[in-house]
Amino acid sequence: MGQNLNIVLKERVARRDGLLVPGAANALAAKIIEDAGFEAVYVTGAGVTNMHLGAPDIGLITLSELADHVGAMRDAIGLPLMVDADTGFGNALNTRRTIQVLERAGANAIQLEDQVFPKRCGHFAGKAVIPAGEMVQKLKAAVDARVDDDLMIVARTDARACNGFEDAMERARRYIEAGADMTFVEAPLNEEELAAIARDLPVPQLVNMVAGGLTPLVGRAALAEMGFAFVLYANAALQAAIHGMGKVLRSLKENGSLEEVMDQIASFEERQRAVAKPLFDALEQKYATDSDHGKD
Repeated sequence: MGQNLNIVLKERVARRDGLLVPGAANALAAKIIEDAGFEAVYVTGAGVTNMHLGAPDIGLITLSELADHVGAMRDAIGLPLMVDADTGFGNALNTRRTIQVLERAGANAIQLEDQVFPKRCGHFAGKAVIPAGEMVQKLKAAVDARVDDDLMIVARTDARACNGFEDAMERARRYIEAGADMTFVEAPLNEEELAAIARDLPVPQLVNMVAGGLTPLVGRAALAEMGFAFVLYANAALQAAIHGMGKVLRSLKENGSLEEVMDQIASFEERQRAVAKPLFDALEQKYATDSDHGKD
């Protein structure tokens, strides 16, 4: 049997050394992340919504759509998957089912947040949070629902933007008492707040680096020194893809060819390698019948 990826991820998180974790919006992005040498993948709810629906991160994705993406990534790569499950798709009972569905799909850690549904991107204005006691019950349901005790439950609070930093920290402490293995205080505003999160909360911490977001962009080395376990770049790959697609397609529209941007396009061979075409060629040969080879 292969490694238990739940344990692999849990042990990696315990080192609290600022592991860089890019987000993937689909299975192809997950494969590219794995190929680049990263150790874990974050399944981004915002990215899946943007890529799959062409819509903003305002709570439009469904559990079944998210689970389909998780299953596809699980089949495609061998890295641990941390899955953004937004608000758990409802109350404590909905959260219970969310954990069951995503664990079966292949999640190794599942993140839940305390926003009012429908949620909004953590760096959007207009967020609101549910009462802390309600989130505590959702987390207890999540802990009870998991089959493998090594499946990590990650509790995110968005209270910093709504109620201030102290409330966010107090919520994180309550979520830890409810059984969260890791917490995520979203959108701190400065390095002092970042340092306090990593220093004052007893379980491993996740920090989200968003280009253009509310939190200052701090390098991995400094965040590792503070003691953060995960340094999340949830949508860096997606934003790069959007930029690259736009630039190439604008050039095609203007010039009628790709001549000006060929150096910015993956070759046909690179594309096939990215999706493991040689592996499928080998499997096709392995399972071919005599008639496939022109023999009776």
